[in-house]
Amino acid sequence: MAVDGIAAALGDAARWRLVELLAERPRSVGELAELTGLRQPQTSKHLQTLARAGLVTVFPLGQRRVYALESEPLAAFAGRLAELAKATEAHQGERDVVARYRAAVDAESAAADRDLWADGREFAFERLLAVPRDLVWRHWTDPALLASWWVPPSMTVTACVLEPRPGGRAVLAYRDADGEYHAEGWVRLAAEPGRLAFDLAVTGEASFTGHYDLELASVPGGTRLRLGLRVTATTVGAAAAIAGLETGWDQVLDHLTDVLTEGKG
Repeated sequence: MAVDGIAAALGDAARWRLVELLAERPRSVGELAELTGLRQPQTSKHLQTLARAGLVTVFPLGQRRVYALESEPLAAFAGRLAELAKATEAHQGERDVVARYRAAVDAESAAADRDLWADGREFAFERLLAVPRDLVWRHWTDPALLASWWVPPSMTVTACVLEPRPGGRAVLAYRDADGEYHAEGWVRLAAEPGRLAFDLAVTGEASFTGHYDLELASVPGGTRLRLGLRVTATTVGAAAAIAGLETGWDQVLDHLTDVLTEGKG
C-alpha cells in the first residue's frame, strides 16, 4: 500500500486509537468497540479502512473477527516520515530565512507611516567569484545570461535587460505562483567591464526606486563583485518589498555564484 494511503487511513483520531490498541495485541471488534466507546458498526467500518490500507489483517474465528496490526506498512510509513524530517532539517536555513523576512516585514510595516519613509536607505553586497571579470560582466549585460540568475531559483524571469550604455534600458520582470513583479528604468553609467550603474523603479501599489551601483574588480583567482543599493520614492505599500531587499539580493547573488560555478565546471 502506498504511503499516502496509509497516511489517509491514519488521519482520523478514532482509527489512530484503534491502531494504538492493536499495537498491544490482536483484538476482536467487540473489544475494540468497548475500549474506544464506538458502536460496533462504526468500529467495523474504521477497521475496514485500515485493512484496505494494509495496516491490519482480519482473522475470522468462528463468529468472532479478530484484527491484528501489521508492522511492515507502519515501518515503511515511519521511514518516510524520518526522510521528511531529515530533509526538513537539512533545509532549516531556508525556513530561517522566511522567519527573518517575516520579522523584517513586521518591523518595516510598523515604520511605514508615510510615503518616502525609507528614502535614503542603503544596502551593500559583496561576492568573490572564481571566474574572470569579463565573464561576470557578460552575465550582467547579456539578456540570456542575465535571465539565468537575476531572480531566486523559485521564480521565473519574464523580461530582463540591462543595456550597457548611458541611457540604456533597465528592465526586470518576473513571476511566481503568487503574482508578478515589474521594474524598469535606465542605465546611468557603463564602463565595460568594471562599472555599471542603473535605476529600477518598481511599479504598482508597492512602488519604490532602487539606485544600483555595480563594481567588478579583478583580483587573484577571480573577481570581486560589489553592489551598492540606495532606495528612494518609497510608498507605504512598499514595506514588504523593502523588508525583503537584503534577503532577496543575497539569494540572487548566491544564484549568480552558483550559475558561474556550474558554468566553470
